[in-house]
Amino acid sequence: METDSPVVFIVDDDEAICESLRLLIGDIGLEVRTFTSAREFLEKYDSSRPGCLVLDVRMSGMSGLELQSRLRELGHSIPTIIITGHGDVPMAVEAMKAGAMDFIEKPFRDQVLLDSIQKAIDLDLRIRRQHKERQDVQARIQHLTQRER
Repeated sequence: METDSPVVFIVDDDEAICESLRLLIGDIGLEVRTFTSAREFLEKYDSSRPGCLVLDVRMSGMSGLELQSRLRELGHSIPTIIITGHGDVPMAVEAMKAGAMDFIEKPFRDQVLLDSIQKAIDLDLRIRRQHKERQDVQARIQHLTQRER
């Protein structure tokens, strides 16, 4: 069942960070789903829901950058915000080249993250709306007769 209400997906192997972010983001009225591993996220991710991904870079098992790459391979283009306590310029460049919308170092100001999340959600909603409009136009074109085309 597809819905238009956005979801903020958080993937961080630190449960305390997940809970803290869930409370922060939930306080502004957004739905939040937390995952403590990239694999868990991949198993449960519902790409029909608009939203964004807040992703830690350093995690046990699959790293955040590896998850970003895997999502691209699967054809998912969810706007992604990278958060890390161990960032450096090469890592930030790699994340941005892989499609991250933002790269935020821990500790960060709450409002910086919230602003980035809102921009990411707005982008995802706009992309989904444009995609639906294109599909609608293509469907109408398919119903035209040869002469009408």
